[in-house]
Amino acid sequence: MTSSSVAPSPSGSGAAPVERADVIVVGAGPGGSATAAYLADHGLDVVLLEKSSFPRDKICGDGLTPRATKELVSLGVDTTGWQRTKGLRIKGGGHTLQLDWPESDAFPGYGMVRTRAQLDEALARHAERKGALLHERTSVSTPIRDTSGRVTGVTAKRLDDAGRATGETVTYRAPVVVASDGVSSRLATAVGRPKREDRVMGVAVRAYYTTPKRDDYLESHLELWSRDDAGNRILMPGYGWLFPLEDGRTNVGLGTLDTTSAFQKTDYKDVMRRWVEDINPEWQLEHDETAGPIRGAALPMGFNRTPLYADGLLLVGDSGGMVNPFNGEGIDYALEAARLGAELVAQAMARPSDAERERVLAAYPKVMKDELGGYFTLGRWFAHAIGNPEVMRLATRYGLPRTRLMPFLLKIMANLADPTSKGASDRLITTLSRLAPSA
Repeated sequence: MTSSSVAPSPSGSGAAPVERADVIVVGAGPGGSATAAYLADHGLDVVLLEKSSFPRDKICGDGLTPRATKELVSLGVDTTGWQRTKGLRIKGGGHTLQLDWPESDAFPGYGMVRTRAQLDEALARHAERKGALLHERTSVSTPIRDTSGRVTGVTAKRLDDAGRATGETVTYRAPVVVASDGVSSRLATAVGRPKREDRVMGVAVRAYYTTPKRDDYLESHLELWSRDDAGNRILMPGYGWLFPLEDGRTNVGLGTLDTTSAFQKTDYKDVMRRWVEDINPEWQLEHDETAGPIRGAALPMGFNRTPLYADGLLLVGDSGGMVNPFNGEGIDYALEAARLGAELVAQAMARPSDAERERVLAAYPKVMKDELGGYFTLGRWFAHAIGNPEVMRLATRYGLPRTRLMPFLLKIMANLADPTSKGASDRLITTLSRLAPSA
């Protein structure tokens, strides 16, 4: 168990209590909880702060590719009973192509689907079992910085069950603070790390629908057809998805990029309603009102906030823009960053001097860019290329029939190339990622 301690405020002082730890992790999404679990496994005292209480929902497609599945296995999470997927079914241009996940030594041959309400709580509880101290209903308001500007802790407010401030404020102090507080990242913004305007930003909307259809493939629609008020079909920028769950529902959503001219002037919730009406009737989709309305969220892509580490604050997941520009997937990259970042933090905390510790922590941006920087650049180029829906329409019409090409595209878009393989497609993707300038 963690040995984090709370120092009570002196009697009558009115000062906020202070809790000390080796590392403070802010945000118990996949990246934050995984970071806390790994750090606790390394023997460090970890405090994990989450403003909501579990279970709680997050806007997401809920699809986990084999890359994310591998990370969950490495983390030691029990995935018994989770919906498994065999691959991806792609529709567009009048064609349908069903592709199995590639088998390789690097990744398992299956993916999964799990709602974020279930996934996030499973990871947070896993971190607790490893020894991290989880505080739910704790809203971090500001970072604490010393005279040199280094982040040495955070100030937080306790919330009641309704999400209202109770009036209790707590100070948390640690040599290292991890910001896994989402796309807006209050911590990163407060220390002067705004979002980069030269990076791709996406938006996704989704809702849950009941369906009698049972499926073990993710389904992706590369042409997003909607209808105008007169009933005329119009091609919209973006793509749609249907990701099946084990409970008789499916996660239905669509995503688009800010590289499209229609990005700021389109009501994507309305587009989704119209699109769902035209989905193949075999799905028999009925909106699950109990799971909430169509909701949307931003997708920060390609390291859109930097530096990923400086002055005691390390970024993991959406706070650092770790979303794949090819497909909008972020969970696997948050989990990877958690694993790599926790290893560096553990190594740093074992060093005998502040200077040595800082040198180890400062390697984190390079480690992440070496791992993903070139691939994210390829994705950014791809995102700009498909900003025009007509380009996607032509690519779909003439690309999908080329069945020998599509397994390669699945590998590159889901980042499933095996770097140790001698296969032509794996070697090509690895080489392209290595040659592309780092994001």
